[in-house]
Amino acid sequence: MGVSPDSLKSVCVFCGSSDAAKPAWLAAARDLGHALAAAKLRLVYGGGGVGLMGACARGAHEAGGQVLGIIPDFLVGKERALESVEHIIVRSMHERKQKFFEESDGFVILPGGIGTLEEVVELLSWRRLDLHARPVVFYNPDDFWQPLFGLFQHTVDAKLTPPSFMGAWNVVDRIENVVPSLLAGPKAGKLPMLTAIT
Repeated sequence: MGVSPDSLKSVCVFCGSSDAAKPAWLAAARDLGHALAAAKLRLVYGGGGVGLMGACARGAHEAGGQVLGIIPDFLVGKERALESVEHIIVRSMHERKQKFFEESDGFVILPGGIGTLEEVVELLSWRRLDLHARPVVFYNPDDFWQPLFGLFQHTVDAKLTPPSFMGAWNVVDRIENVVPSLLAGPKAGKLPMLTAIT
């Protein structure tokens, strides 16, 4: 079952903050920002001006899209908060992730490091607990996320995670397919519940 365009208004993007990322990935992040703006979807992101997160935010902003950065006060300087977009300054990483969830109707995961992994695992854990059924899309260039998917499958094979969990997200390898995949919603028949996390 797809997602109504009226119900998908804001999309949170999790991604790396390293400027050393592959140029092709930085370009894809910027293209995603353009695509979100073209689809009239607000970008919610980590607030920094560096790495893939900065590229995505600049792409959305320069294309006339709405952008909301959510950043803890101790990272404002380190991640060079993008001053040209709206920001919410929070006190902790926990508060940041809660605000990501409150402000977003869907999620996109681009390549990233340990911080991105931490955000993704918590988001999917909430999904596993039926706390939400918001669409989650991985952009998987060069099979970047395959080791993570393999680990998830390993937990299923060990009977520690139900097989249905593997339907909790969609995967695309072309950035232009991200927005259509968001609108397609979760895989059919998987995790239909949608509730707020308090």
